[in-house]
Amino acid sequence: MGLFDQVLSAVNNPETQGSMDQIGGILNTVQQLSGNAGTDSSTVQSAMGVVGNFVRSSLQEKRDTEGEAQAQSILDQFSGTSPNSQAVNSLFSGVMQQQVAQAIAQRTGLDVAVGKQMLPMLVPLVLQFLQSGANSQNPQSGGNSVLNSFLDADGDGDVDISDAMGLASRFMGK
Repeated sequence: MGLFDQVLSAVNNPETQGSMDQIGGILNTVQQLSGNAGTDSSTVQSAMGVVGNFVRSSLQEKRDTEGEAQAQSILDQFSGTSPNSQAVNSLFSGVMQQQVAQAIAQRTGLDVAVGKQMLPMLVPLVLQFLQSGANSQNPQSGGNSVLNSFLDADGDGDVDISDAMGLASRFMGK
């Protein structure tokens, strides 16, 4: 099952945190961010895809070294639709932040400085998207199907935040 399918499953499961309002909030924030950056929402979704790939690597490393609960704890602490530089710092070193900004610039054509300015907004959005599969009663239970699907991707390109956001946007007519 693909990432978007996992998100839809979470949205339809009353025992998980995912809801149409949550996905709508993410999409609205993407539209707002694209307006602030003077670009379109597909460019911001592409930037989210880049950030998502780096978030995946960071969360996989944290899961492998500190356990599955630590990866979920980062989502619990830093997911949202508001800018949060602590979210960025919890996942990426300063050097890594520069690499992420450069990758955003290469993929989207945005300036590196703009990519770096977007990180405090994009990282919490990616984490919010992944949070949708967490158990609504006990997020630390380890049963986050969306996060598990995201982290267990086999690298074949099937799991990509920007693709999932595009599907969500079309699904919700935004």
